[in-house]
Amino acid sequence: MGPSVYVKVIGFRDGERHALNTLFRLSTGRSTSYRLWTPEAPVAPHLAMIDLEACAGNLAPTLRGLNSNLKMICVGHGAPANAWHTFQRPLHWPAVVKVMDSLFDASGKLGAEIDFGDHDLAPEPPPSPSVSLLVDPSREDRLYLRARLALAGLTEVDESETGAQALELAKNRRYDLVIAGLELPDMDGWVLVREFMRLEPAIGSVVVSSTDKSWPVREQAQASGCRGLLEKPYDPLKVIELLKPYSYGALGGT
Repeated sequence: MGPSVYVKVIGFRDGERHALNTLFRLSTGRSTSYRLWTPEAPVAPHLAMIDLEACAGNLAPTLRGLNSNLKMICVGHGAPANAWHTFQRPLHWPAVVKVMDSLFDASGKLGAEIDFGDHDLAPEPPPSPSVSLLVDPSREDRLYLRARLALAGLTEVDESETGAQALELAKNRRYDLVIAGLELPDMDGWVLVREFMRLEPAIGSVVVSSTDKSWPVREQAQASGCRGLLEKPYDPLKVIELLKPYSYGALGGT
């Protein structure tokens, strides 16, 4: 058995995540095998596979803290100049493996050792997809949270800059998770939280975010029925911990 290559997966749709999971599983025992990178992995990631659509055109929050020399394989339009390779949908997985092997497999058998023919690469029947709503006037903060949601497998995300827009969205769609900033341009954040709590059908969970780290704000969040308070600027580890209950599948929560 050869070395293991740890791959950081960013974004991707349910069916594509299932295909990646299959790819990792089938690579076991090859001259080079691929594994999903998580923060608990023994080494830093060797490769990042990035869904540019999930990153909404802004890779900076997603790549923050990673090695600037990390090899990147991108899917979609708008790849950075330093991307090793870019694919467009629909994805042809043997071609993806061949590009990965060209980076890491010293045997020269590019993609030849993985036979996809007898394996179902269609999506496994997933749980009902979780739907999230981000409420914040800051586009940068929304992009950062969207990227973190995508890493947890939460790709159905709506956004709003104001409380009024958020309430209109929530009246017409049931959300499993709402992350709402308390500093809004058109209404008091706590008023918005109260309105969320009155909606039927009920929102799964409401989390508030604020630059105010005081104990009274935490107490009010708890008294209002919120599941948590995220402090700004965001701590990635705290965001990951908060999203764990909403992650699903083997590639969630990376």
